Amino acid sequence: MKNPSKTRPYFLLSFLPALAYWLLETYSTLEVALIGGIILGVIEMVLEKYFSGHVHTLSKVNMTLILVLGSISLIAREGVWFRLQPFFTGLGISGFLIIQKIQGRSLMLDMLKDMGQIPPMPEAFYKLIEWHLSLFLLVFALFMAKVAIYDSTATWLFWKTGGFYMAFAVFMMAEILFLRLRLRSQKK
Repeated sequence: MKNPSKTRPYFLLSFLPALAYWLLETYSTLEVALIGGIILGVIEMVLEKYFSGHVHTLSKVNMTLILVLGSISLIAREGVWFRLQPFFTGLGISGFLIIQKIQGRSLMLDMLKDMGQIPPMPEAFYKLIEWHLSLFLLVFALFMAKVAIYDSTATWLFWKTGGFYMAFAVFMMAEILFLRLRLRSQKK
């Protein structure tokens, strides 16, 4: 049996590199902030491995982006590159979902089938949800690029952390409402 302490949610850990970067940039130099953000990104992956037993592919991609963009920021002596990480992550996930749509596939359906579950909704709904999600992530990625380039680090930190979750919650509520209305109209 798995240790219960290792199954606790660890999503707050993903805030560590961004929070450290903001604090260090506010009270120290850009170089110290970038190095702190990169080090905490590595610590985040170690803690994810500890809490969940493995490191997700998305975490590996994000860590690679933090390392690459942090290094570019150090060389350029400009923090905007480090702050562009959410833009590239959102662009990548959105692009992946769009490619899945073009190929007529659905990540959600594939996952349900891999788990041996029967999809509770019509397959077309999963593809529609993923299409909407890909558009949401694309728009949010573009928004994060704007925030990284033109706004303060404090504003960037808000939208990278809690702001994203709030925007996603609003998106999901709208999506659920849309799907319910669509299901009702199909039943008539």
